[in-house]
Amino acid sequence: MQYRDFGKTGLKISQLGYGCMRLPEFEKDGQWYIDEEKAIPMLRRAYELGVNYFDTAVMYCHNNSQYTVGRALKPIRDKVLLSTKLPMGDVHCRDDFRRILEQSLERLDTPYIDFYHFHALNKKSFDEKVMGFSLMDEARRALDEGIIKHISFSFHDKPEVIKHIIERGEIFSSILLQYNLLDRGNEEYMAYAHEQGLGVVVMGPVAGGRLAAPSDLYRKLLGKESKATPELALRFVLGNPNVSCALSGMGTMQMVEENTAIASEDEPMSREDWEKAGAMMEEIRKFSDLYCTGCSYCMPCPKGIKIPDVFTAHTYRSVYGLVDHAKNLYRKIKDPANERAGSPVTACVNCGACAKKCPQFIDIPKKLREVDEEFSDC
Repeated sequence: MQYRDFGKTGLKISQLGYGCMRLPEFEKDGQWYIDEEKAIPMLRRAYELGVNYFDTAVMYCHNNSQYTVGRALKPIRDKVLLSTKLPMGDVHCRDDFRRILEQSLERLDTPYIDFYHFHALNKKSFDEKVMGFSLMDEARRALDEGIIKHISFSFHDKPEVIKHIIERGEIFSSILLQYNLLDRGNEEYMAYAHEQGLGVVVMGPVAGGRLAAPSDLYRKLLGKESKATPELALRFVLGNPNVSCALSGMGTMQMVEENTAIASEDEPMSREDWEKAGAMMEEIRKFSDLYCTGCSYCMPCPKGIKIPDVFTAHTYRSVYGLVDHAKNLYRKIKDPANERAGSPVTACVNCGACAKKCPQFIDIPKKLREVDEEFSDC
């Protein structure tokens, strides 16, 4: 594993981090559980292979991620950097900062959190909640007590807001933000954050799975064979010198082995290949007609529509040209006999609940109708 300076923290961070949002799960009697027989060995294997940064949050994996991550890392707690988050939607007063922080400490079964993030921060929540409720003072108190080591924020807004938050936040040690070959919108302000001494952690390096789908994209861009499907995506992100760490939501042991192998190379992508890939990608901008990352923040739909599944079918068809595979997937979504399919898109009543929660600001009801029309031949 290769390690990078993590801003001005004095810490070395593995250039691959474990995003604990997509740990293997199963459903039983209407309740969701993490399959810990699979998840815990995966988390510990990642550590054995050099990963030292693990990122979770209250809501991940149906609110179960923190418990599993805590159990997995307890024997090695002093050897890893643990990141979790304050869900801004649950903050309604100053006291909520401490209440939720203590709840996370209990769930993680740890006396301290290395990097505590204001989750999914945007200008409105920063101005009205972080500054309006004096949450930075609460953060400083927790820092002084040692129950958090560093204060950070994850980001979902227009790129220029990054500067606004960093300038006024003063004590931020790192930022977590979206960046990949499909979406380079934050690139300029990532460089700004790096210059200001913040560690820069990237989420979504494979663009919600779109860059991990079977394709000849790597060969098309660079004229080289890709050994593993996420290879191009990870190599591109790690090829940016302003990136400290790329998070990967690894859901199988195979992904752990493959991704850590890429992150263990001295130079994941040369500057020449990085620039070439970026330039070529600009010529394939049709990939971004619907930029759903698969985060599932839009869920649950009040009408039971499996929104991420609908958009995944669109991705396979329009982006990768896997028409038959996409049609089969969409037929399953529409099949009333498939108990896991959810409701058809026609059940949408345009309530807008999903769009309000989408960090990519997608007009989800409109896009659902467009995708359903696209699959009218199914």
